[in-house]
Amino acid sequence: MAEEVFASIDPRILRRFLGYLRPYRARVAVVLLSVVLYTAAQVGLPLAIRAAVDSAIGRSSGSLRDALLLFSALAILNGFFGFLQDWSAARLAQRVIFDLRRAMFVHLQEVSLTFFDHTHVGRLMSRLTGDVNSLQEFLEQSTSAISDFFLLACIVIVLLVMNWQLGLVTLMVLPLLIGIRALWLPWAQKKFRRTRETSSTVTAALAENINGIRTVQESRREDLNFERFRILALDNLHALLESAMASQLMVPTVDVLTGVSMAIVVIVGGGAVLQGILGVGAIVAFIFYVQRFLDPIRNLSMQYTVLQRATAASHRIFEVLDVPLDIEDMPGATVLGEEVPSIEFHHVTFGYRPGQPVLRDISLRIEPYHCVALVGPTGSGKTSIAGLTHRFYDVWEGEVLVGGRDVRHVSQASLGDTISMVLQEPFLFSGTIMENLRYNSQADPDSVIAAARAVNAHEFISRLPEGYHTNLRQRGRNLSIGQRQLLSFARALVANPKILILDEATANIDSFTELEIQRALQVLLKGRTSIVIAHRLATIRDADRIIVLDRGAIVEQGTHDELLSSGGLYARLYRSAAGSFDE
Repeated sequence: MAEEVFASIDPRILRRFLGYLRPYRARVAVVLLSVVLYTAAQVGLPLAIRAAVDSAIGRSSGSLRDALLLFSALAILNGFFGFLQDWSAARLAQRVIFDLRRAMFVHLQEVSLTFFDHTHVGRLMSRLTGDVNSLQEFLEQSTSAISDFFLLACIVIVLLVMNWQLGLVTLMVLPLLIGIRALWLPWAQKKFRRTRETSSTVTAALAENINGIRTVQESRREDLNFERFRILALDNLHALLESAMASQLMVPTVDVLTGVSMAIVVIVGGGAVLQGILGVGAIVAFIFYVQRFLDPIRNLSMQYTVLQRATAASHRIFEVLDVPLDIEDMPGATVLGEEVPSIEFHHVTFGYRPGQPVLRDISLRIEPYHCVALVGPTGSGKTSIAGLTHRFYDVWEGEVLVGGRDVRHVSQASLGDTISMVLQEPFLFSGTIMENLRYNSQADPDSVIAAARAVNAHEFISRLPEGYHTNLRQRGRNLSIGQRQLLSFARALVANPKILILDEATANIDSFTELEIQRALQVLLKGRTSIVIAHRLATIRDADRIIVLDRGAIVEQGTHDELLSSGGLYARLYRSAAGSFDE
Protein backbone atom coordinates (compact mmCIF):
# COMPACT_ATOMS: atom_id res chain seq x y z
CA MET A 1 0.00 0.00 0.00
CA ALA A 2 2.80 2.41 0.85
CA GLU A 3 4.39 1.73 -2.54
CA GLU A 4 1.11 2.63 -4.28
CA VAL A 5 0.78 5.87 -2.38
CA PHE A 6 4.37 6.97 -2.90
CA ALA A 7 4.17 5.96 -6.56
CA SER A 8 1.34 8.49 -6.92
CA ILE A 9 3.59 11.34 -5.78
CA ASP A 10 5.72 13.08 -8.39
CA PRO A 11 9.22 13.52 -6.87
CA ARG A 12 9.52 16.95 -8.49
CA ILE A 13 6.25 18.08 -6.93
CA LEU A 14 7.36 16.67 -3.57
CA ARG A 15 10.60 18.65 -3.73
CA ARG A 16 8.66 21.82 -4.49
CA PHE A 17 6.48 21.24 -1.42
CA LEU A 18 9.47 20.63 0.78
CA GLY A 19 10.63 24.07 -0.26
CA TYR A 20 7.42 25.56 1.17
CA LEU A 21 7.81 23.53 4.37
CA ARG A 22 11.45 24.50 4.91
CA PRO A 23 10.70 27.83 6.68
CA TYR A 24 8.57 25.90 9.20
CA ARG A 25 11.05 23.24 10.32
CA ALA A 26 10.19 23.74 13.99
CA ARG A 27 6.47 23.34 13.32
CA VAL A 28 7.12 20.22 11.22
CA ALA A 29 9.15 18.79 14.13
CA VAL A 30 6.23 19.43 16.51
CA VAL A 31 3.83 17.68 14.13
CA LEU A 32 6.09 14.64 13.74
CA LEU A 33 6.73 14.41 17.49
CA SER A 34 3.00 14.56 18.19
CA VAL A 35 2.46 11.78 15.61
CA VAL A 36 5.02 9.56 17.36
CA LEU A 37 3.58 10.18 20.82
CA TYR A 38 0.00 9.75 19.63
CA THR A 39 0.88 6.46 17.97
CA ALA A 40 2.75 5.26 21.08
CA ALA A 41 -0.33 5.97 23.22
CA GLN A 42 -2.56 4.10 20.76
CA VAL A 43 -0.25 1.09 20.73
CA GLY A 44 -0.01 1.11 24.51
CA LEU A 45 -3.79 1.05 25.16
CA PRO A 46 -4.38 -2.63 24.20
CA LEU A 47 -1.35 -3.62 26.30
CA ALA A 48 -2.90 -1.84 29.29
CA ILE A 49 -6.18 -3.68 28.62
CA ARG A 50 -4.26 -6.97 28.50
CA ALA A 51 -2.69 -6.20 31.87
CA ALA A 52 -6.10 -5.31 33.34
CA VAL A 53 -7.74 -8.50 32.05
CA ASP A 54 -4.91 -10.73 33.28
CA SER A 55 -4.99 -9.00 36.69
CA ALA A 56 -8.77 -9.40 36.94
CA ILE A 57 -8.61 -13.18 36.35
CA GLY A 58 -5.51 -13.67 38.43
CA ARG A 59 -3.15 -14.43 35.55
CA SER A 60 -0.83 -11.52 36.39
CA SER A 61 1.14 -10.49 39.46
CA GLY A 62 0.30 -6.82 38.87
CA SER A 63 -2.69 -5.22 40.56
CA LEU A 64 -5.89 -4.36 38.69
CA ARG A 65 -5.69 -0.85 40.16
CA ASP A 66 -2.28 -0.21 38.60
CA ALA A 67 -3.47 -1.57 35.26
CA LEU A 68 -6.52 0.71 35.29
CA LEU A 69 -4.38 3.72 36.24
CA LEU A 70 -2.05 2.93 33.34
CA PHE A 71 -5.03 2.61 30.99
CA SER A 72 -6.48 5.95 32.18
CA ALA A 73 -3.14 7.72 31.77
CA LEU A 74 -2.69 6.33 28.25
CA ALA A 75 -6.27 7.30 27.34
CA ILE A 76 -5.64 10.90 28.48
CA LEU A 77 -2.33 11.03 26.60
CA ASN A 78 -4.00 9.55 23.53
CA GLY A 79 -6.60 12.32 23.52
CA PHE A 80 -4.07 15.07 24.21
CA PHE A 81 -1.56 13.99 21.57
CA GLY A 82 -4.36 13.37 19.06
CA PHE A 83 -5.52 16.96 19.54
CA LEU A 84 -1.93 18.24 19.35
CA GLN A 85 -1.35 16.30 16.12
CA ASP A 86 -4.47 17.64 14.38
CA TRP A 87 -4.10 21.20 15.70
CA SER A 88 -0.41 21.57 14.83
CA ALA A 89 -0.97 19.99 11.39
CA ALA A 90 -3.87 22.35 10.63
CA ARG A 91 -1.81 25.41 11.62
CA LEU A 92 1.10 24.24 9.50
CA ALA A 93 -1.19 23.54 6.53
CA GLN A 94 -2.79 26.99 6.79
CA ARG A 95 0.61 28.71 6.76
CA VAL A 96 1.83 26.71 3.77
CA ILE A 97 -1.40 27.38 1.86
CA PHE A 98 -1.09 31.09 2.70
CA ASP A 99 2.44 31.14 1.25
CA LEU A 100 1.27 29.24 -1.83
CA ARG A 101 -1.68 31.54 -2.47
CA ARG A 102 0.57 34.56 -2.06
CA ALA A 103 3.13 33.09 -4.46
CA MET A 104 0.43 32.43 -7.07
CA PHE A 105 -1.00 35.94 -6.71
CA VAL A 106 2.41 37.60 -6.97
CA HIS A 107 3.36 35.48 -9.99
CA LEU A 108 0.11 36.19 -11.82
CA GLN A 109 0.70 39.91 -11.26
CA GLU A 110 4.02 39.61 -13.08
CA VAL A 111 3.33 37.29 -16.03
CA SER A 112 2.95 38.96 -19.39
CA LEU A 113 -0.43 39.69 -20.93
CA THR A 114 0.28 36.98 -23.50
CA PHE A 115 -0.57 34.39 -20.86
CA PHE A 116 -3.94 35.98 -20.12
CA ASP A 117 -4.65 36.38 -23.84
CA HIS A 118 -4.63 32.56 -24.16
CA THR A 119 -5.92 31.47 -20.74
CA HIS A 120 -9.57 30.96 -19.83
CA VAL A 121 -10.29 33.00 -16.71
CA GLY A 122 -12.69 30.38 -15.34
CA ARG A 123 -10.10 27.62 -15.52
CA LEU A 124 -7.55 29.91 -13.92
CA MET A 125 -9.93 30.67 -11.05
CA SER A 126 -10.50 26.93 -10.66
CA ARG A 127 -6.79 26.55 -10.00
CA LEU A 128 -6.66 29.48 -7.61
CA THR A 129 -9.60 28.25 -5.54
CA GLY A 130 -10.57 24.61 -6.08
CA ASP A 131 -7.05 23.24 -6.55
CA VAL A 132 -5.67 25.17 -3.59
CA ASN A 133 -8.55 23.92 -1.44
CA SER A 134 -7.82 20.32 -2.50
CA LEU A 135 -4.22 20.81 -1.52
CA GLN A 136 -5.22 22.31 1.82
CA GLU A 137 -7.45 19.31 2.53
CA PHE A 138 -4.56 16.95 1.82
CA LEU A 139 -2.08 18.87 3.96
CA GLU A 140 -4.47 18.88 6.91
CA GLN A 141 -5.02 15.14 6.59
CA SER A 142 -1.45 14.17 5.75
CA THR A 143 -0.47 13.75 9.40
CA SER A 144 -3.29 11.26 9.80
CA ALA A 145 -1.84 9.28 6.90
CA ILE A 146 1.66 9.39 8.43
CA SER A 147 0.20 8.36 11.77
CA ASP A 148 -1.66 5.48 10.12
CA PHE A 149 1.49 4.19 8.40
CA PHE A 150 3.43 4.43 11.64
CA LEU A 151 0.62 2.73 13.57
CA LEU A 152 0.50 -0.14 11.06
CA ALA A 153 4.22 -0.78 11.45
CA CYS A 154 4.05 -0.68 15.26
CA ILE A 155 1.05 -3.02 15.41
CA VAL A 156 2.78 -5.58 13.18
CA ILE A 157 5.83 -5.53 15.46
CA VAL A 158 3.73 -5.86 18.63
CA LEU A 159 1.65 -8.74 17.20
CA LEU A 160 4.75 -10.66 16.22
CA VAL A 161 6.41 -10.01 19.58
CA MET A 162 3.33 -11.10 21.56
CA ASN A 163 2.95 -14.36 19.60
CA TRP A 164 4.62 -14.64 16.25
CA GLN A 165 2.65 -17.73 15.17
CA LEU A 166 -0.76 -16.12 15.78
CA GLY A 167 0.57 -12.83 14.40
CA LEU A 168 1.54 -14.42 11.10
CA VAL A 169 -1.80 -16.23 10.81
CA THR A 170 -3.67 -12.99 11.51
CA LEU A 171 -1.70 -11.10 8.85
CA MET A 172 -2.54 -13.67 6.17
CA VAL A 173 -5.34 -11.37 4.93
CA LEU A 174 -2.82 -8.77 3.80
CA PRO A 175 -1.85 -10.48 0.49
CA LEU A 176 -5.56 -10.70 -0.38
CA LEU A 177 -6.03 -7.00 0.40
CA ILE A 178 -3.00 -6.05 -1.68
CA GLY A 179 -4.34 -8.07 -4.63
CA ILE A 180 -7.77 -6.42 -4.42
CA ARG A 181 -6.19 -2.95 -4.31
CA ALA A 182 -4.02 -3.78 -7.31
CA LEU A 183 -7.19 -4.43 -9.33
CA TRP A 184 -9.07 -1.46 -7.85
CA LEU A 185 -6.38 1.18 -8.26
CA PRO A 186 -6.22 1.68 -12.09
CA TRP A 187 -10.02 1.71 -12.34
CA ALA A 188 -10.36 4.19 -9.47
CA GLN A 189 -7.69 6.52 -10.87
CA LYS A 190 -9.69 6.96 -14.10
CA LYS A 191 -12.75 7.89 -12.05
CA PHE A 192 -10.80 10.43 -9.98
CA ARG A 193 -9.21 11.96 -13.08
CA ARG A 194 -12.57 12.37 -14.81
CA THR A 195 -13.97 14.08 -11.70
CA ARG A 196 -11.21 16.69 -11.77
CA GLU A 197 -11.69 17.36 -15.48
CA THR A 198 -15.46 17.79 -15.26
CA SER A 199 -15.17 20.00 -12.16
CA SER A 200 -12.78 22.31 -13.99
CA THR A 201 -15.15 22.50 -16.97
CA VAL A 202 -18.11 23.40 -14.76
CA THR A 203 -16.13 26.12 -12.97
CA ALA A 204 -15.02 27.61 -16.29
CA ALA A 205 -18.58 27.64 -17.65
CA LEU A 206 -19.90 29.23 -14.47
CA ALA A 207 -17.27 31.98 -14.48
CA GLU A 208 -17.88 32.74 -18.15
CA ASN A 209 -21.63 32.99 -17.66
CA ILE A 210 -21.30 35.29 -14.63
CA ASN A 211 -18.73 37.54 -16.33
CA GLY A 212 -21.02 37.88 -19.34
CA ILE A 213 -24.29 38.19 -17.43
CA ARG A 214 -25.21 41.51 -19.07
CA THR A 215 -24.88 40.00 -22.52
CA VAL A 216 -26.80 36.91 -21.39
CA GLN A 217 -29.72 38.95 -20.12
CA GLU A 218 -29.66 41.34 -23.04
CA SER A 219 -29.81 38.40 -25.50
CA ARG A 220 -32.32 36.50 -23.33
CA ARG A 221 -30.12 33.40 -23.40
CA GLU A 222 -30.90 32.36 -19.82
CA ASP A 223 -32.75 29.18 -20.80
CA LEU A 224 -30.19 28.15 -23.41
CA ASN A 225 -27.26 28.82 -21.07
CA PHE A 226 -28.99 26.96 -18.26
CA GLU A 227 -29.47 23.93 -20.49
CA ARG A 228 -25.81 23.96 -21.51
CA PHE A 229 -24.74 24.34 -17.90
CA ARG A 230 -27.16 21.59 -16.82
CA ILE A 231 -25.49 19.16 -19.22
CA LEU A 232 -22.03 20.02 -17.89
CA ALA A 233 -23.22 19.88 -14.27
CA LEU A 234 -24.89 16.49 -14.84
CA ASP A 235 -21.68 15.16 -16.36
CA ASN A 236 -19.81 16.40 -13.29
CA LEU A 237 -22.46 14.86 -11.00
CA HIS A 238 -22.12 11.46 -12.66
CA ALA A 239 -18.34 11.70 -12.40
CA LEU A 240 -18.58 12.60 -8.71
CA LEU A 241 -20.96 9.71 -8.02
CA GLU A 242 -18.67 7.28 -9.79
CA SER A 243 -15.69 8.67 -7.89
CA ALA A 244 -17.57 8.35 -4.59
CA MET A 245 -18.44 4.77 -5.39
CA ALA A 246 -14.82 4.02 -6.26
CA SER A 247 -13.52 5.54 -3.02
CA GLN A 248 -16.18 3.84 -0.87
CA LEU A 249 -15.76 0.43 -2.48
CA MET A 250 -12.71 -0.34 -0.36
CA VAL A 251 -14.58 0.30 2.90
CA PRO A 252 -16.77 -2.86 2.85
CA THR A 253 -13.80 -4.81 1.51
CA VAL A 254 -11.72 -3.83 4.53
CA ASP A 255 -14.70 -4.53 6.82
CA VAL A 256 -15.02 -8.08 5.46
CA LEU A 257 -11.29 -8.67 5.91
CA THR A 258 -11.53 -7.28 9.44
CA GLY A 259 -14.20 -9.88 10.21
CA VAL A 260 -12.03 -12.61 8.73
CA SER A 261 -9.07 -11.53 10.84
CA MET A 262 -11.24 -11.41 13.96
CA ALA A 263 -12.48 -14.91 13.25
CA ILE A 264 -8.90 -16.16 12.87
CA VAL A 265 -7.91 -14.62 16.19
CA VAL A 266 -10.95 -16.05 18.01
CA ILE A 267 -10.62 -19.55 16.52
CA VAL A 268 -6.84 -19.96 16.51
CA GLY A 269 -6.22 -17.81 19.59
CA GLY A 270 -9.09 -19.41 21.49
CA GLY A 271 -7.56 -22.82 20.91
CA ALA A 272 -4.23 -21.54 22.18
CA VAL A 273 -5.92 -20.23 25.34
CA LEU A 274 -7.61 -23.57 25.99
CA GLN A 275 -4.26 -25.28 25.60
CA GLY A 276 -2.69 -22.81 28.04
CA ILE A 277 -0.30 -21.48 25.41
CA LEU A 278 -1.76 -17.98 25.39
CA GLY A 279 -3.44 -15.87 28.06
CA VAL A 280 -6.93 -14.38 27.85
CA GLY A 281 -5.52 -10.88 28.13
CA ALA A 282 -3.29 -11.53 25.12
CA ILE A 283 -6.30 -12.64 23.02
CA VAL A 284 -8.21 -9.48 24.01
CA ALA A 285 -5.18 -7.40 23.08
CA PHE A 286 -4.89 -9.26 19.77
CA ILE A 287 -8.53 -8.46 18.95
CA PHE A 288 -8.01 -4.77 19.69
CA TYR A 289 -4.82 -4.72 17.61
CA VAL A 290 -6.48 -6.42 14.66
CA GLN A 291 -9.27 -3.85 14.76
CA ARG A 292 -6.77 -1.01 15.05
CA PHE A 293 -4.65 -2.58 12.32
CA LEU A 294 -7.41 -2.57 9.72
CA ASP A 295 -8.80 0.85 10.70
CA PRO A 296 -5.71 2.64 9.31
CA ILE A 297 -6.04 0.59 6.13
CA ARG A 298 -9.64 1.76 5.79
CA ASN A 299 -8.57 5.34 6.49
CA LEU A 300 -5.76 5.17 3.98
CA SER A 301 -8.17 3.87 1.36
CA MET A 302 -10.31 6.94 1.94
CA GLN A 303 -7.32 9.28 2.04
CA TYR A 304 -6.04 7.91 -1.25
CA THR A 305 -8.86 9.82 -2.96
CA VAL A 306 -7.69 13.00 -1.25
CA LEU A 307 -4.12 12.24 -2.31
CA GLN A 308 -5.17 11.79 -5.93
CA ARG A 309 -7.00 15.12 -5.93
CA ALA A 310 -4.07 16.83 -4.24
CA THR A 311 -1.54 15.36 -6.69
CA ALA A 312 -3.53 16.62 -9.67
CA ALA A 313 -4.10 19.97 -7.95
CA SER A 314 -0.37 20.30 -7.25
CA HIS A 315 0.50 19.78 -10.90
CA ARG A 316 -2.02 22.42 -11.93
CA ILE A 317 -0.87 24.88 -9.26
CA PHE A 318 2.79 24.54 -10.17
CA GLU A 319 1.89 24.86 -13.84
CA VAL A 320 0.67 28.36 -12.97
CA LEU A 321 3.75 29.10 -10.86
CA ASP A 322 5.97 27.84 -13.71
CA VAL A 323 4.46 30.14 -16.34
CA PRO A 324 7.57 31.90 -17.64
CA LEU A 325 7.93 35.61 -17.00
CA ASP A 326 8.38 36.77 -20.59
CA ILE A 327 8.58 40.39 -19.50
CA GLU A 328 11.31 40.81 -16.87
CA ASP A 329 13.78 43.49 -15.94
CA MET A 330 17.17 42.84 -17.46
CA PRO A 331 20.11 42.56 -15.05
CA GLY A 332 21.25 46.10 -14.36
CA ALA A 333 18.09 47.67 -15.82
CA THR A 334 18.27 51.45 -15.65
CA VAL A 335 15.64 53.79 -14.22
CA LEU A 336 13.84 56.39 -16.29
CA GLY A 337 14.38 59.72 -14.63
CA GLU A 338 14.44 63.20 -16.13
CA GLU A 339 14.65 62.13 -19.76
CA VAL A 340 12.45 64.05 -22.17
CA PRO A 341 9.36 61.91 -22.81
CA SER A 342 9.84 61.00 -26.45
CA ILE A 343 8.60 57.75 -28.02
CA GLU A 344 10.30 56.02 -30.95
CA PHE A 345 9.60 52.82 -32.91
CA HIS A 346 12.48 51.57 -35.04
CA HIS A 347 11.49 48.91 -37.63
CA VAL A 348 9.18 47.13 -35.19
CA THR A 349 7.52 43.85 -36.13
CA PHE A 350 5.21 42.21 -33.61
CA GLY A 351 2.31 39.76 -33.30
CA TYR A 352 0.41 37.78 -30.70
CA ARG A 353 0.76 34.41 -32.44
CA PRO A 354 3.79 32.97 -34.23
CA GLY A 355 3.70 33.65 -37.93
CA GLN A 356 0.86 36.19 -37.66
CA PRO A 357 2.38 39.67 -37.33
CA VAL A 358 0.10 42.52 -36.34
CA LEU A 359 2.69 45.26 -36.89
CA ARG A 360 5.04 45.08 -39.86
CA ASP A 361 8.27 47.11 -39.88
CA ILE A 362 6.75 50.10 -38.07
CA SER A 363 8.95 53.18 -37.63
CA LEU A 364 7.72 56.41 -36.03
CA ARG A 365 8.78 59.12 -33.61
CA ILE A 366 6.57 61.06 -31.23
CA GLU A 367 8.20 64.29 -30.12
CA PRO A 368 8.17 65.25 -26.43
CA TYR A 369 4.94 66.94 -25.29
CA HIS A 370 3.22 66.30 -28.61
CA CYS A 371 -0.17 64.65 -28.99
CA VAL A 372 -0.26 61.97 -31.66
CA ALA A 373 -3.46 60.19 -32.68
CA LEU A 374 -3.56 56.65 -34.05
CA VAL A 375 -6.46 55.81 -36.33
CA GLY A 376 -7.32 53.00 -38.67
CA PRO A 377 -9.64 50.05 -39.20
CA THR A 378 -10.11 47.45 -36.47
CA GLY A 379 -7.08 45.16 -36.28
CA SER A 380 -4.71 47.64 -37.88
CA GLY A 381 -2.36 47.60 -34.85
CA LYS A 382 -3.26 50.73 -32.88
CA THR A 383 -3.61 49.06 -29.47
CA SER A 384 -0.50 46.98 -30.16
CA ILE A 385 1.55 50.18 -30.44
CA ALA A 386 0.18 51.32 -27.07
CA GLY A 387 0.93 47.96 -25.47
CA LEU A 388 4.49 47.86 -26.79
CA THR A 389 5.14 51.40 -25.55
CA HIS A 390 4.22 50.31 -22.03
CA ARG A 391 6.09 47.02 -22.60
CA PHE A 392 3.14 44.76 -21.96
CA TYR A 393 4.75 42.69 -24.73
CA ASP A 394 8.20 42.49 -26.28
CA VAL A 395 8.76 43.16 -29.98
CA TRP A 396 9.74 40.40 -32.37
CA GLU A 397 12.07 42.66 -34.30
CA GLY A 398 13.26 46.23 -33.91
CA GLU A 399 13.15 48.34 -30.78
CA VAL A 400 10.85 50.68 -28.86
CA LEU A 401 12.46 53.67 -27.17
CA VAL A 402 11.02 55.85 -24.41
CA GLY A 403 13.09 58.87 -23.46
CA GLY A 404 15.76 57.59 -25.85
CA ARG A 405 16.11 54.27 -24.02
CA ASP A 406 15.05 50.81 -25.18
CA VAL A 407 12.09 49.82 -22.98
CA ARG A 408 13.70 46.38 -22.53
CA HIS A 409 16.67 48.01 -20.80
CA VAL A 410 14.75 50.08 -18.24
CA SER A 411 12.98 48.87 -15.12
CA GLN A 412 9.29 48.15 -15.44
CA ALA A 413 8.58 50.12 -12.27
CA SER A 414 10.08 53.32 -13.69
CA LEU A 415 8.32 52.71 -17.00
CA GLY A 416 5.04 52.43 -15.10
CA ASP A 417 5.79 55.69 -13.29
CA THR A 418 6.43 57.39 -16.62
CA ILE A 419 3.42 56.09 -18.56
CA SER A 420 -0.28 55.96 -17.65
CA MET A 421 -3.08 54.47 -19.71
CA VAL A 422 -6.79 55.24 -19.83
CA LEU A 423 -8.72 52.42 -21.48
CA GLN A 424 -12.02 52.22 -23.34
CA GLU A 425 -13.75 50.62 -20.36
CA PRO A 426 -12.37 52.15 -17.17
CA PHE A 427 -11.69 49.52 -14.52
CA LEU A 428 -12.50 50.61 -10.99
CA PHE A 429 -11.69 48.39 -8.05
CA SER A 430 -13.74 47.60 -4.97
CA GLY A 431 -13.18 50.31 -2.39
CA THR A 432 -13.82 54.00 -2.03
CA ILE A 433 -13.51 56.62 -4.74
CA MET A 434 -10.52 58.10 -2.88
CA GLU A 435 -8.77 54.71 -2.83
CA ASN A 436 -9.36 54.29 -6.55
CA LEU A 437 -8.04 57.74 -7.42
CA ARG A 438 -4.90 57.05 -5.37
CA TYR A 439 -4.53 53.54 -6.81
CA ASN A 440 -1.13 54.15 -8.39
CA SER A 441 -0.05 57.12 -6.31
CA GLN A 442 0.57 58.18 -2.71
CA ALA A 443 -0.88 61.64 -3.29
CA ASP A 444 -2.48 63.45 -0.37
CA PRO A 445 -6.29 63.98 -0.35
CA ASP A 446 -6.00 67.66 -1.34
CA SER A 447 -4.06 66.72 -4.49
CA VAL A 448 -6.63 64.06 -5.32
CA ILE A 449 -9.50 66.52 -4.97
CA ALA A 450 -7.62 69.06 -7.09
CA ALA A 451 -7.20 66.46 -9.85
CA ALA A 452 -10.90 65.59 -9.68
CA ARG A 453 -11.78 69.29 -10.01
CA ALA A 454 -9.45 69.64 -13.00
CA VAL A 455 -11.27 66.91 -14.97
CA ASN A 456 -14.76 68.03 -13.85
CA ALA A 457 -15.34 64.98 -11.64
CA HIS A 458 -15.51 66.79 -8.29
CA GLU A 459 -19.09 67.97 -8.78
CA PHE A 460 -20.69 64.56 -9.22
CA ILE A 461 -18.46 63.04 -6.51
CA SER A 462 -19.63 65.69 -4.06
CA ARG A 463 -23.26 64.79 -4.77
CA LEU A 464 -22.70 61.16 -3.75
CA PRO A 465 -23.89 60.18 -0.22
CA GLU A 466 -20.37 59.88 1.19
CA GLY A 467 -18.45 61.93 -1.35
CA TYR A 468 -14.93 60.68 -1.91
CA HIS A 469 -15.49 57.96 0.68
CA THR A 470 -18.36 56.41 -1.26
CA ASN A 471 -17.80 52.69 -1.74
CA LEU A 472 -17.94 51.50 -5.33
CA ARG A 473 -19.68 48.32 -6.34
CA GLN A 474 -17.97 45.73 -8.48
CA ARG A 475 -16.12 47.59 -11.23
CA GLY A 476 -17.93 50.80 -10.23
CA ARG A 477 -21.32 49.66 -11.51
CA ASN A 478 -23.10 52.18 -9.28
CA LEU A 479 -21.71 54.97 -11.48
CA SER A 480 -22.47 55.83 -15.10
CA ILE A 481 -19.89 55.02 -17.78
CA GLY A 482 -19.15 58.73 -18.15
CA GLN A 483 -18.57 59.15 -14.42
CA ARG A 484 -16.31 56.12 -14.38
CA GLN A 485 -14.31 57.53 -17.28
CA LEU A 486 -13.92 60.88 -15.51
CA LEU A 487 -12.60 58.99 -12.46
CA SER A 488 -10.10 57.18 -14.66
CA PHE A 489 -8.93 60.55 -16.03
CA ALA A 490 -8.60 61.89 -12.49
CA ARG A 491 -6.65 58.78 -11.48
CA ALA A 492 -4.24 59.32 -14.38
CA LEU A 493 -3.87 62.99 -13.45
CA VAL A 494 -3.12 62.09 -9.82
CA ALA A 495 -0.36 59.76 -11.02
CA ASN A 496 1.06 62.74 -12.99
CA PRO A 497 2.75 60.71 -15.78
CA LYS A 498 5.03 62.18 -18.41
CA ILE A 499 3.40 60.03 -21.10
CA LEU A 500 -0.33 59.39 -21.38
CA ILE A 501 -2.00 56.79 -23.60
CA LEU A 502 -5.74 57.00 -24.25
CA ASP A 503 -7.05 53.81 -25.83
CA GLU A 504 -10.58 54.46 -27.13
CA ALA A 505 -11.21 56.45 -23.94
CA THR A 506 -14.30 58.15 -25.42
CA ALA A 507 -15.75 55.22 -27.37
CA ASN A 508 -18.57 54.48 -24.92
CA ILE A 509 -19.45 58.11 -24.13
CA ASP A 510 -22.61 59.82 -25.33
CA SER A 511 -22.35 63.14 -27.18
CA PHE A 512 -23.44 65.23 -24.17
CA THR A 513 -20.97 63.59 -21.82
CA GLU A 514 -18.30 63.81 -24.50
CA LEU A 515 -18.22 67.60 -24.12
CA GLU A 516 -17.29 67.10 -20.45
CA ILE A 517 -14.73 64.49 -21.40
CA GLN A 518 -13.18 66.76 -24.01
CA ARG A 519 -12.74 69.55 -21.45
CA ALA A 520 -11.17 67.01 -19.07
CA LEU A 521 -8.84 65.82 -21.84
CA GLN A 522 -7.54 69.33 -22.44
CA VAL A 523 -6.38 69.43 -18.83
CA LEU A 524 -5.12 65.87 -18.87
CA LEU A 525 -3.06 66.15 -22.07
CA LYS A 526 -1.47 69.49 -21.25
CA GLY A 527 2.29 69.28 -20.82
CA ARG A 528 2.46 65.55 -21.62
CA THR A 529 3.51 63.36 -24.50
CA SER A 530 0.34 61.55 -25.47
CA ILE A 531 -0.95 58.83 -27.76
CA VAL A 532 -4.67 58.95 -28.46
CA ILE A 533 -6.38 55.97 -30.09
CA ALA A 534 -9.86 56.73 -31.37
CA HIS A 535 -12.45 55.55 -33.84
CA ARG A 536 -14.42 58.76 -33.31
CA LEU A 537 -12.27 60.90 -35.55
CA ALA A 538 -13.87 64.17 -34.44
CA THR A 539 -12.20 63.71 -31.03
CA ILE A 540 -8.66 63.83 -32.41
CA ARG A 541 -8.82 66.66 -34.96
CA ASP A 542 -6.65 68.88 -32.78
CA ALA A 543 -3.83 66.35 -32.45
CA ASP A 544 -0.36 67.57 -33.46
CA ARG A 545 -0.11 64.60 -35.81
CA ILE A 546 -2.43 61.82 -36.91
CA ILE A 547 -0.94 58.47 -37.91
CA VAL A 548 -3.14 56.24 -40.07
CA LEU A 549 -2.58 52.50 -39.82
CA ASP A 550 -3.85 49.73 -42.06
CA ARG A 551 -2.97 46.04 -41.79
CA GLY A 552 -0.08 46.70 -39.46
CA ALA A 553 1.62 49.42 -41.52
CA ILE A 554 1.64 53.21 -41.49
CA VAL A 555 -0.12 54.36 -44.66
CA GLU A 556 -0.57 58.06 -43.89
CA GLN A 557 0.40 60.71 -41.36
CA GLY A 558 -0.14 64.42 -40.97
CA THR A 559 -2.58 66.90 -39.45
CA HIS A 560 -6.34 66.58 -39.73
CA ASP A 561 -6.58 69.15 -42.54
CA GLU A 562 -3.61 67.69 -44.44
CA LEU A 563 -5.05 64.18 -44.35
CA LEU A 564 -8.50 65.34 -45.43
CA SER A 565 -7.07 67.21 -48.39
CA SER A 566 -4.96 64.21 -49.47
CA GLY A 567 -8.11 62.13 -50.04
CA GLY A 568 -6.58 58.93 -48.65
CA LEU A 569 -7.79 56.36 -46.13
CA TYR A 570 -8.26 58.93 -43.37
CA ALA A 571 -10.47 61.07 -45.58
CA ARG A 572 -12.57 58.02 -46.53
CA LEU A 573 -12.91 56.99 -42.88
CA TYR A 574 -13.88 60.52 -41.89
CA ARG A 575 -16.45 60.93 -44.66
CA SER A 576 -17.99 57.51 -44.00
CA ALA A 577 -18.65 58.51 -40.39
CA ALA A 578 -19.28 62.20 -40.94
CA GLY A 579 -22.81 61.92 -39.66
CA SER A 580 -21.49 60.86 -36.27
CA PHE A 581 -19.19 63.83 -35.77
CA ASP A 582 -19.39 67.55 -35.37
CA GLU A 583 -17.78 69.41 -38.21
